[in-house]
Parts: sequence; structure tokens; C-alpha cells
Amino acid sequence: MSGQTSEPGPWVPPEGSWASSAANRRSMLGNRNRDTSPELLLRSLVHAAGLRYRVAAKPLPGMRRTADLVFRPVRVAVFVDGCFWHGCPEHFVPPKTNPDYWREKIAKNVQRDRDTDARLAEADWLVLRFWEHQPAEECAAEVKEAVMLRRLKFFRS
Repeated sequence: MSGQTSEPGPWVPPEGSWASSAANRRSMLGNRNRDTSPELLLRSLVHAAGLRYRVAAKPLPGMRRTADLVFRPVRVAVFVDGCFWHGCPEHFVPPKTNPDYWREKIAKNVQRDRDTDARLAEADWLVLRFWEHQPAEECAAEVKEAVMLRRLKFFRS
């Protein structure tokens, strides 16, 4: 080689990508869609309370959406929603780059959440939604109470 170094050109996102930079793309691809810290803590507390559940399961056959915890016999579906991805009214801050994309993306997520809630309620499921910032102990207590009450409803002798 003649000692020339090739200067990298400006970053070009892959076709169809939403990322504004290579670092942003790597960061977003690294986000988990399950087994997040708030979800793991809630699962641990609920399990310690003696409750058993399915993890990342589809509550209804044919439903493409999964709940974080599913108590199928008593029809309780639990979701732990991330503040960014689900548009938390308290913590969501819209990104400054690509704002139109993100506004539409988050709005679709919220719309899908409401549709999921409605479809499950129509099938006599109880939907519990928690924000990732809510205290896990309070969420676990609410889950435990809901499951116990639903057991009374479904399994009265």
C-alpha cells in the first residue's frame, strides 16, 4: 500500500432503517423485548409468593402478541411496559432526531396495546399493565391479589 488511508464516509443507514447513526442503531438493536430488569424483578416476587405462570406467552391461541406473565387457568395477562416504547405519560421524552418516525412508532405501540387489552377483555381475560418505573413490590401484590380473586371466580366448588 502507498500509505493512503481511506477516510470513512458519512454513515449511511441500511435501507429501511430508522437509525440516525451507527451508534444509535447498535444501541437500539441491543434493547431487550423480554427479560428486562423490571420484568425479572416482578417475576421473582410473584414466584416467591407461590404463583406459577408462563413467561412471554400468547394468552389467546392465534394471537401474535405475548404477555410478560400469563396465568392461563385464571385468564390473567400481565404486561410490564417500558416508558419509552409505550409512551409513558410521566417519563416519555420524544427523541430529537427523526421525531416524525418516533411519534408514529410510539403511537402505533400504544394503539396496539389498547387493541390487545380490548381483545383480551372480550375473551374474559384480566389485563394488568404496569410501567417499568412502578415499584415491583406493589405490582407483585396487585398481581397476587388479582390471581387469587380470579381463582375464586373460576374455581368455586
